[in-house]
Amino acid sequence: MKWSRAALAMVIAVPVIALLVRSMGNDPRIIRSTLVGRDAPPFELAVLESEVLQMQEGDTIRLSDYLGEVVVLNFWASWCGPCRIEHPALTAVADAYRARGVRFLGVLYQDQPESARRWLDQLGEVYPTVLDPASRVAIEYGVAGIPETYFIARDGRVAHKYFGPLSVDTLVTHLDALLAEPAPAAESMVGNP
Repeated sequence: MKWSRAALAMVIAVPVIALLVRSMGNDPRIIRSTLVGRDAPPFELAVLESEVLQMQEGDTIRLSDYLGEVVVLNFWASWCGPCRIEHPALTAVADAYRARGVRFLGVLYQDQPESARRWLDQLGEVYPTVLDPASRVAIEYGVAGIPETYFIARDGRVAHKYFGPLSVDTLVTHLDALLAEPAPAAESMVGNP
């Protein structure tokens, strides 16, 4: 009887230990996503009004507006502490990489536009933020928490998903890799409606 319990314990323990060993060393901020390698879900969202960026209420942005460019899609909120931590890195890299064909876009996640506007007025903005009032885009992207960032290649596919605050080094590493990829031919690019 004792040997059968020991055998059962081994049958249960071995896969659990193997799973733990396999996951050791993985960066917990890199969350596997079924979107990676697939076309980014399309969207058309209203922008957060911005005097700095000369955007008005009612203006919209579609992801397809950026096809052919590398896109950094960052889900954030004014109530998110880690979003405040990563904001200087995002704005610095967005400003530095704009001329290289990289576009940054913030998606306001479960927050009030007035709160986001005050936050951006205080911390500064160099790229647009769009409103996702019913979190439909967040749901399509599988956002589990914020900040969460998606790197979208020039051909419209999701290349990376990153959870937690980004550093300048992480941003630069991913962007340089995406910019080093050959530009897709116009006829082979997948369009987002």
